[in-house]
Amino acid sequence: LCGDLKMQVPFPFSLLCLQVIKCKAAVLWEANKLFSIEEVQVAPPKEHEVRIKIVATGICRSDDHVVTGTLVMPFPIILGHEAAGVVESVGQGVTSIKPGDKVIPLFVPQCGECKNCLNTKGNLCSKTDLGTSAGLMPDGTTRFTCKGKAVYHFLGTSTFTEYTVVHESAVAKIDSAAPLEKVCLIGCGFSTGYGAALQTAKVEPGSTCAVFGLGGVGLPVVMGCKAAGASRIIAVDINKDKFAKAKELGATDCINPKDFSKPIHEVLMEMTGQGVDYSFEVIGRTDTMTAALACCHYNYGVSVIVGVPPAAQNITFDPMLLFTGRSWKGSIFGGWKSKDAVPKLVADYMKKKFVLDPLITHTLPWTKINEGFDLLRTGK
Repeated sequence: LCGDLKMQVPFPFSLLCLQVIKCKAAVLWEANKLFSIEEVQVAPPKEHEVRIKIVATGICRSDDHVVTGTLVMPFPIILGHEAAGVVESVGQGVTSIKPGDKVIPLFVPQCGECKNCLNTKGNLCSKTDLGTSAGLMPDGTTRFTCKGKAVYHFLGTSTFTEYTVVHESAVAKIDSAAPLEKVCLIGCGFSTGYGAALQTAKVEPGSTCAVFGLGGVGLPVVMGCKAAGASRIIAVDINKDKFAKAKELGATDCINPKDFSKPIHEVLMEMTGQGVDYSFEVIGRTDTMTAALACCHYNYGVSVIVGVPPAAQNITFDPMLLFTGRSWKGSIFGGWKSKDAVPKLVADYMKKKFVLDPLITHTLPWTKINEGFDLLRTGK
């Protein structure tokens, strides 16, 4: 390690350290194929970049959207965006992070300079790769090579690899005592769901809520609604096996749309009188997005889209749903300003203000990533 050397050198000390790293990564060569465990070359971090040894990573439905082609990205690519690790090296000009720091990569960066970062209402930094499908670092190049071919990044993070490189604006330093295999969920799923309730919707004490989808993001929405003091939290999912955990985390009612002959929004209207105060779509389907909008109170209800919308699909709905006063909102990363919020969320976890263990269903060696995606797709 560089820090062990005790000699003077006539050139920048970091040049002794920053070498190409050969490691294993799960490469997706094309859509609708299995991940392939390959040896990749990870280039040194450039100016204002950080190279991270990934310790733990979660699997998110957004990753699977790339596999199935629902989210269009260039290939070959290294996916993954929900992780935690340890800084291996830093590029020139990096001041907020140093080697050895425990960190969480941020798929929504926080540059602190763009209009969104400077506005208290926004959190979607203009430096994000989300929506651009570029698959490259901010300078327009990649840090990954495999079999002589350039490999694309995913959302500026790419965590399905032993080492990755991210921009300094896309990484947050966290408590050195934090268990990385737990807090990696704060990199996406937990923060996205929890913040959708607390930050985006701003759920109020005594309110009624409906949550469509009880996966790794939907359950944190339930947790956020409970933390906000909601009096009734109705969990909606076609997989009844998820109901027990939803109730454990705060759901007061659990319903399966398959158990009813009428549209689910009508069922929720009947259950609540004139509809719920807040509804959340955490699946990524256009039909459930409109159902979530329709089930909230006709005048002051707020519906939040949390699930990633499918590419090349449009929504057709009755505009009267909005004309009468409902609000329809979207939520990226729970509305949190990432570099500011992630360390605080980790600190709250360490203070036992919320739990993460119930959100972890399986722990696998990452070489079994294809089995992990099978578990995701089968609702397990």
